[in-house]
Formats: sequence, structure tokens, C-alpha cells
Amino acid sequence: MKKKIACLHAHNSNISYIENALSPYDIELVHFVDPGLMHRVMTDKSFTLGDGEKKVRDQIEWIAQSAVDAILITCTNYITLLKEEGLSVNVPIIKIDEPFFRGICQLEQKQTILFTNPDTVPGTMSRLHQYAQSQHKELDIEVKVIENTFELIMSGKNEEYNKGVRDYIKQLDTTQNLSVAQLSMVAAAQQVEDEIALTILNPLNTLVSTMVTQLNLKKAEQR
Repeated sequence: MKKKIACLHAHNSNISYIENALSPYDIELVHFVDPGLMHRVMTDKSFTLGDGEKKVRDQIEWIAQSAVDAILITCTNYITLLKEEGLSVNVPIIKIDEPFFRGICQLEQKQTILFTNPDTVPGTMSRLHQYAQSQHKELDIEVKVIENTFELIMSGKNEEYNKGVRDYIKQLDTTQNLSVAQLSMVAAAQQVEDEIALTILNPLNTLVSTMVTQLNLKKAEQR
């Protein structure tokens, strides 16, 4: 029977990435998009951390009742807010950043991690260092935020966003290990890889290999 995977996103731009990456497999993807939570967290001072955690927990428990085989969370801020203690969910929850962290921890040299959304940096880096500590891994990482780009994709200006990310990467020291931390940055990073024969770690490639193994995904039959 075809597996049904629910995907929780903070922005609809992430849908196409997941659809394209998992298209070779015999699965059904159901997408849930809620940009309102992060907007509320960032703009409403009366909306507490506990309020955010409760909202994410309620979302996950509600999605789990939709007869799905797994839940994929593509927003690192959602992942940071998710507290699994007491969570009433009987399906696997796959967090997009954990396979990415594993890939980062396998690299030995100095690394640069790129972001476009500054609000994503604290939660992501906190989780990364916690993961690295659990693996007894010392990281030498520099974080860079590509300024004045994230608002472009939030306004639907995808081409301008991708160009901003591409141009920024090209002016970096490409002798260091580079990675992009957000799903929205993957297309631009892959374009740079094709242009200058550079390998850039991204959360999409690491996610797919993990999902195939963890969920035992099978390739769809060619028609």
C-alpha cells in the first residue's frame, strides 16, 4: 500500500522542493501550510513561547489523526517549538534538520552555514550544537546571514530571492565547506553547484536519504 506522508510547512514555497525530491517514490504527500504561527511569534509580544509550543503540539496531534504514516516538519522554527514530551502521536515525526546536522557533523574542516532568515538562526544553531554534543563532535562553524533576501521569498519574488542567494555564495571563499540551512535556499545552491563545480550541503539531499531508509520507501513503478 502506498505510504501517506503529511508535511508541515511554514511557507508554501517549500512544497515544490519536497514534491520534486520525493517524486520518484511510491508515496502520497499531503501538505499543511501555516505561515501565521511564525508571524505571530515574531510580532505579538503577548504570544509567549508556551503559546507557540502548544500551537505546534496541537497541529502535530491534529495532523496525526489524518490517517498518515509519518509527519515531516520542514520549518526549523516549528521544530524548535515542538516539545515531544507528552505528545500523543503514534506515527514517526521526521525533522528536516536532523539529517542535515548529521551531514554537518561528518565534515572535519571549518564550515560556513548560510541563512537568509535571521529568526531561524538561534533555534537552528542551538539544536545543531546539542546534536553535535550528543555525537561528541567539536564543530568549527561560521554563520552568515544573507541580508535583505528573506523578505523577497515571503513576498513571492522567488527569482529575485534565488539571485540574491546565488550572488552571495559566489563571492565566498569556496575552499571552505559550505552549507545552506533553509529549504528555500536549495535551488539557488544547486544552481551555483552546477555553475562552478562546488558541493554545497543542503537539508533536502540529506532528508531524502534518511526518509528512504527510515520509512522503507520504494521507487514508483515506471509507467
